[in-house]
Amino acid sequence: MTTLEFYTTLSALWIGLCWAPYILDRAFTRGLMGAMANPGPDAAPQSAWAQRAMRAHTVAVESFVAFAPLSLMAMTRLPDDSYPGTLAMAYFFAIVAHYIIYVLGIPVLRTLAFVVAALSTAALALRLFGVI
Repeated sequence: MTTLEFYTTLSALWIGLCWAPYILDRAFTRGLMGAMANPGPDAAPQSAWAQRAMRAHTVAVESFVAFAPLSLMAMTRLPDDSYPGTLAMAYFFAIVAHYIIYVLGIPVLRTLAFVVAALSTAALALRLFGVI
């Protein structure tokens, strides 16, 4: 498995699992049946950190929608190039940092972490175009 494949897979795994904390909070704040029901006006609000976790997860999913196809293209078009693997590693650590920092409620660092992930995606596209 290449570095690009490893970190793309790890990113997908992370994003696929980081919904769990806010669902667990929902079960604690609304009860098990309340967590599985459609939220209504009488539903207990979730903890502030869980609301931030839900938003961070949404950002990660939306970001991965752009990163993943570029990564797959790099796997097929640039199989011997190590630079996409480095970008995938940067993307993974940035998106994990973004999630954790967002949950903790640290605004400036959250934005910087997201920018690193976004720049990794942009650099991957530019590498595919042969610009860098």
